[in-house]
Parts: sequence; C-alpha cells; structure tokens
Amino acid sequence: MSEKNRVHHVYDGIEEEDNRLPNWWVAILLGTIVFSFGYWFVYETTQTLASPLVAYEAEKSVIAAAQAKLAADMPMSNESLWAMTKDADIVAKGKQVFASICASCHANEGQGSIGPNLTDKYWIYGANPMDIIAAVTNGFADKGMEAWGQRLGPERVKQVTVFVLSLRNTNKPGKEPQGDIIAE
Repeated sequence: MSEKNRVHHVYDGIEEEDNRLPNWWVAILLGTIVFSFGYWFVYETTQTLASPLVAYEAEKSVIAAAQAKLAADMPMSNESLWAMTKDADIVAKGKQVFASICASCHANEGQGSIGPNLTDKYWIYGANPMDIIAAVTNGFADKGMEAWGQRLGPERVKQVTVFVLSLRNTNKPGKEPQGDIIAE
C-alpha cells in the first residue's frame, strides 16, 4: 500500500500506522446502515408492509382456524372441542346460541344467576368438554335445566359447548362457587 494511504499517529510515544478499510468492507457497512433505516421506515414508521410479527400472528391464526375446522369435521371428543375454541367463528356462533337460550339462567357473560357460574374453576357435573355436551343435550330436570339436545340439534349444541369452554377460567364476578374444583 502506498505511503499516501497510511495514517500515522503518535500517542504517548507509541507509533501507529493505520491502513484504510477495504472498499468492499465500507460498502457492506454503509449498505447495512441504509438497509436498516429503510427497514425501519417501511415496517415500523409507515407500516407500508406488515411486520414479520404481525405476519406471523396472522399466519398462526389462519392455521389455528384451519385446525379448528378440521376438528369440527372430526367426531366430537374432548380434544376436538378444545381445538374448536380457537376458531372465532364457532365461538361467535356459540355466543349467539348462549345469549338466546342460556343467558336467562347463566347470565350474559356466564357468571351465573339461577344457574351456576360457568367462568370459574368450580364445576358441578364435570368440566370435560364431553361432560358439557352431555349436560346441554340431556339437561338436569331435578335442577331445573331442561334438555336442549332435541331443540338445538347437534351443531348448535357443539357451538354453545365451545363457547362455554371459551368462558372457562375467565373468573367473572357473579354467583358464588358451586361444585368441585377442576384442575387444568
């Protein structure tokens, strides 16, 4: 390298000669800086494009909905009903059924009035999804809950069960706890 490109420093009696950084290295550094500002401007400031986190969350929700739809087509089981709680469409339909049929006894948010609180960890007749299906379908005549299976049909019974599962452990203030604690 020519003498012209060297920088000469003397500090405390120590001589130092520096070489210039290679042009390719400086170009990569400057390119990285320009790219990071461009990335920040496009994804964070103007939000012209969806950020990778937003894209990931959207993709994750599409996959969860697809799994819930697949679970809806499978025979009912505890696992398939739990999977359906991730499908906002099924939960919304179940909420409509709940509001028109169940809210008169269990209150609008499931916190209980005449019927028990469905938002706490206490359950009287079992808290497994299949237990809830059986409770909605067959009712409890001795407790005043009629059997809704014939009137609602299997699809709406499944929807309201999924909605009740989505309420679980939201702990809305309401009727005092009844039944046994169900460990998750």
